[in-house]
Amino acid sequence: MNKADLRIVFMGTPEFAVTILKTLVEQKYNVVGVVTVPDKPAGRGLKIHESDVKKYAVSVGLPVLQPVKMKDPDFLHALSALNANLQIVVAFRMLPEVVWAMPSLGTFNLHASLLPQYRGAAPINHAIINGENKSGVTTFLIDKEIDTGKIMFSEAVDIPFDYSAGDLHNDLMKVGATLVVKTVDAIVAGDVSPRNQTEMSENMVLKTAPKIFREHCKVDWTKGSTEIHNQIRGLSPYPAAWSLFRQNLESQPIEFKIFKAEPLAEPHQLEVGSVITDGKRFIKVAVNDGFINLKELQLAGKKRLSAEELLRGFKFSATALVLVH
Repeated sequence: MNKADLRIVFMGTPEFAVTILKTLVEQKYNVVGVVTVPDKPAGRGLKIHESDVKKYAVSVGLPVLQPVKMKDPDFLHALSALNANLQIVVAFRMLPEVVWAMPSLGTFNLHASLLPQYRGAAPINHAIINGENKSGVTTFLIDKEIDTGKIMFSEAVDIPFDYSAGDLHNDLMKVGATLVVKTVDAIVAGDVSPRNQTEMSENMVLKTAPKIFREHCKVDWTKGSTEIHNQIRGLSPYPAAWSLFRQNLESQPIEFKIFKAEPLAEPHQLEVGSVITDGKRFIKVAVNDGFINLKELQLAGKKRLSAEELLRGFKFSATALVLVH
C-alpha cells in the first residue's frame, strides 16, 4: 500500500491527543475525519465546551463526528461513509466491536504506558504514584478487552525523581506522536509483527492504572515521606492531592490542595501532622521519617500559590495541624 491510499479516522479528546493528530496532519497523512466527544456545558457560566481535539480539527477543516452513543445507527453510517481503512485512537473512550472492526487495516490505540503494565484509565498518574523510574508509550491493536490487544511498538522514557504527572504527560505526548507515525508507516509498508500481551506477561507481576477518584487523592500523613511525595507529584496538576488542616482544635478544618512538594529527611520529635513554618519562606508537615515541604498549594476558594506567596497573606498558628488520615 502507498501512503496516499491510506485513509485515517482519528479518535480522541484532550490535549494529549491533539499533539498526535497535529503531527499526522502536518506530515501530510490522509486524515479523512475525526471522532470526539459531544460538546457540553462547563464552568460557572455553563458555556458550551468543545474538546481540544474538536477545536484543532475544525481549525484545519477536518470533518468531525460527535456521537453520544457509539452504536448509534446514524453515527455508524457517517463513520462508514468516511471509507477509512485505518482508525487511530488516543485518549478516547472504549469502542464497541462494530466500530473498531470497521476498517480493513484495523484500529490501533496509543496507550501512555509500557504495556502490558499499567492497563487502565490513569497510567501516567499511577506510574508516578508507584515511584516508577521508567514509563513509555505503546501502540496496540484494539480488541474486545481494555488495553489487552496485540502490541505493535513501544518506546520507553525515564521518570526523574521530581517529575509530576504533568511533566510525564508532556514527555509522553511528544514521544507518542513519533511512535504513532512510526506505527502508521510500518502498517503502510506491511512491516508489523504484533506481539501477544499474554505471552509477554507470563512472568510479570502486572500493575494496573484504574480511574482515580477524589478519595484516592486525600493524603495519609502516617505514610512515609517518599510515598507521600510520590502521591502528590503523581496527582499534579490534576486531580491534585488534598488534605485538611486546623489552626487549633476548636477551629473548622480548611481544605487545601498540594501541587508540588519535596521530602526532607530531617529527624524530629514532633507529632505527625504538625505544621512548621517560618512565616515567610517555607511550610513543612511532620511525618514519621521527616517532613514534607509544601512548595505549591491552594487553599479552598483561593488561587494556586507558592509557599512564599501564600505566607504573604495567610498566617499559620503555632498550633496548626493537618488532619492525619
